[in-house]
Amino acid sequence: MALEREKKHEQVVERKKKMLQVVVRKGLVPTNLSRTNPHLRRRNLRVRILLSPKFSVGQTLISAGEIFELGFFCPQNSSGRYIGIWYKNLPGSKVVWVANRNNPLRATDTASSLTIGIDGNLRLVDGQRNTVWSTNVSVQSNNTIAVLSDKGELVIRDYVSGWISWESFKYPSDTFLSGMMIGMNYKTGEKQFLTSWKADDDPSPGKYMLGLTPETPAQAFLWNGSEPLWRSGPWDGSKFIGIPNPVQGYVNGLNLIQDNQQGNVYLSLNVYNTSYITIVFITPTGILKSLVWDQVKRDWYVSWKALENPCTVYGVCGDYSICDKNRSPICSCLRGFVPSSDEDWRRGNWSGGCVRKTELECRKNLTEGGGKNDGYWKVSGLKLPDRFQYLYSDDFSSCQQWCSKNCSCEAYAFVTTIGCMVWAGRLTDVQQFTAVDGYDLFLRLPYSELGADRKKIRKNIIISSSIISGVLVLGGFIFGFIRWRRANRRVIRRKRTKSFHFGNKMDSSRDTSEDNIWVNNSTHPDSSELPMIDFDKILVATNSFCRTNKLGEGGFGPVYRGKLEDGQVVAVKRLSSHSGQGAEEFKNEILLISKLQHRNLVRLLGCCIEGEENLLVYEYMTNKSLDMFLFDSKKRVQLDWPKRFHIIQGIARGLLYLHRDSCLRVIHRDLKASNILLDNDMNPKISDFGLARTFQVTQELANTRRVMGTFGYMSPEYAMRGLFSEKSDVFSFGVLLLEIVCGTRNTSLHYHENYLNLLGYAWQLWSENRAIELMDETLADSCSPSEVVKCIHIGLLCVQDNVIVRPTMSAILLMLSSEMELPQPKLPAFTIQGLSDSELQSQSNNICSTNNDSISIIEGR
Repeated sequence: MALEREKKHEQVVERKKKMLQVVVRKGLVPTNLSRTNPHLRRRNLRVRILLSPKFSVGQTLISAGEIFELGFFCPQNSSGRYIGIWYKNLPGSKVVWVANRNNPLRATDTASSLTIGIDGNLRLVDGQRNTVWSTNVSVQSNNTIAVLSDKGELVIRDYVSGWISWESFKYPSDTFLSGMMIGMNYKTGEKQFLTSWKADDDPSPGKYMLGLTPETPAQAFLWNGSEPLWRSGPWDGSKFIGIPNPVQGYVNGLNLIQDNQQGNVYLSLNVYNTSYITIVFITPTGILKSLVWDQVKRDWYVSWKALENPCTVYGVCGDYSICDKNRSPICSCLRGFVPSSDEDWRRGNWSGGCVRKTELECRKNLTEGGGKNDGYWKVSGLKLPDRFQYLYSDDFSSCQQWCSKNCSCEAYAFVTTIGCMVWAGRLTDVQQFTAVDGYDLFLRLPYSELGADRKKIRKNIIISSSIISGVLVLGGFIFGFIRWRRANRRVIRRKRTKSFHFGNKMDSSRDTSEDNIWVNNSTHPDSSELPMIDFDKILVATNSFCRTNKLGEGGFGPVYRGKLEDGQVVAVKRLSSHSGQGAEEFKNEILLISKLQHRNLVRLLGCCIEGEENLLVYEYMTNKSLDMFLFDSKKRVQLDWPKRFHIIQGIARGLLYLHRDSCLRVIHRDLKASNILLDNDMNPKISDFGLARTFQVTQELANTRRVMGTFGYMSPEYAMRGLFSEKSDVFSFGVLLLEIVCGTRNTSLHYHENYLNLLGYAWQLWSENRAIELMDETLADSCSPSEVVKCIHIGLLCVQDNVIVRPTMSAILLMLSSEMELPQPKLPAFTIQGLSDSELQSQSNNICSTNNDSISIIEGR
């Protein structure tokens, strides 16, 4: 029976050799197969495919671009032999993945081989033909091949259907590569964690492990066995807030995907610039490092590492304490707490932490009543503690109120990019950061601790009382001064307005290297022409910016609903002191909108400049913004297909006016669903011109050193090189069009881990003639299928990687309103990591090469 199975296996291998005409190291895809197999559809393409059962010691499998190499290796001073993957052309490059970590071959066993068994699984066998390691998955057929991709991933694939049955990225070793995901499904218990080597010469799993926790928002943890060793802090949508490093998150390719319904939480690493080689790995001693390859020095350098100082060790100071690397000793108790053991702290053993000096009054008041209420002490610039509870609240005051009403709440914090976090247990792993990197923690303390310096307070009261008489004497003078100030307020306000200098033209020196912006000085609006509104009137209209009138918040700052004294309802946008934008964006928006008038652009009614307050007053949009409907599972049913198509056409008309029909030729640079406002009749109006730039009539391209915009909507040439043009807006319009059709954000697609975003999923469906499946299911009864497919077609034309082949807005409007034959779209940008290896090979003729320019700054809005 065994001989019969062996004979059948040899027949399968021979059939594969005849069909593919490849050898172990390299070969060609035959013409007849390339015509029938879409997954190998490129003639004369060099591929590395494992077929033979005699892939032996000394042989290697090389990826198509000759970036990675798979083969047998023996670590120095080791008696074991392993199958691993490493960078092919980087000297001294470390092994990034090991197959048989737990079951090494003997180093003296040179008869070992890697083979594809009769069941379609990849097997590592020793010289005695005993299976040492296997992929051990259910395979649909035995027509399988093993392929090493240029991402460093080994996959088992059916060479006829292209179905992938096994991927090495789902079984990571100690290294995090671009294109990989680490995380877990906390409902099924399936984990994809990094695990260190036991030693430099022993690839077997060590005791250090990197993964994610299932809380919301998730955190990254480095564990020593089952004990936490390091913590990243929670993810805020673009970065981990417990890492005091500005270059993280989207800028270096990190993105966290959390789906609580499915139980998935995964962290992905996607480095779009292929010339920028970076890896993250755990050393055998438990140090988490990010390494970058230096092309000049031909060596790796450490760009970041965890555990760089004692304070980064998890809970080094125990509970209710704070660690500051710049102090000696590094540990101290939080206010209202004392060391649990003075003797241990004197010896430098802080693990016991601190305890409260005085119990909180909250529980005592519930039973006895009559006591003083607890209060809160603000501690600034912190790495926030572990074991938080996340509350779905976007308001600071409600966060405080929740904590005050719950006696178990020991502290709270409100992070703008996350929301409300509260702590109902021990406060652990608190670290002192700088004011820029850290966050505010409001610590609950009994009334007696808040008033610990009562003697000093009483002394101040006596001193204050002694000067009251003097204050009364001055009262008459102050009263007269106030009356004089009110009488002259308008004069003062005019002076302040004039001091807000707009200049003779837009100052583009900070943003572009090209001569730019205004066609001539006559197009520039003088500040005296701007509609100015008194600050007092805005205060009355918004009820002093009451939170109940708050409509939302963007990169500029919060937006409030208001009602002017004449009864007109308006939207007031208030520049936030914490905004990533400032006076330049404020001036830019005023100068642009004052000269632009179109039914699909939001209308500016006035502005206000009062001291530090910078406010813009717009017409009020009853239905707020498009994203509030489009990405809400309940509200999006109100957007049937005729309404969505009407919105698409309106946005296109507004952009055409900006690009070609207005006197200024404006590039918006931040087109997205939240910047499309909807009036009472669902007419779209483009808003937020803070990042917009104008072109001269003959100018086609500009460059900026300050890349600002929204992740997922920025074109590749702008995100990577700072180049922007009309086609940058066209790319954003294409993303927005696909979102309107699908009802899903570009950056929050969770259909399958193979799709980096909505663009990748749309392209896959289009290439398989299944584009209609992209449509939002709520449109089934109201849509015109041909119109939907046409919009998807146009969207893919807009997001093509090559700037030149993207259509103009005038061409897009013509496509939307006619039945003209459309050109075939090419590969969209930012989808490379989402394609399979064979698809990447088949599309590589259409992919533009990546340059070496780096992004100086990306600012989310």
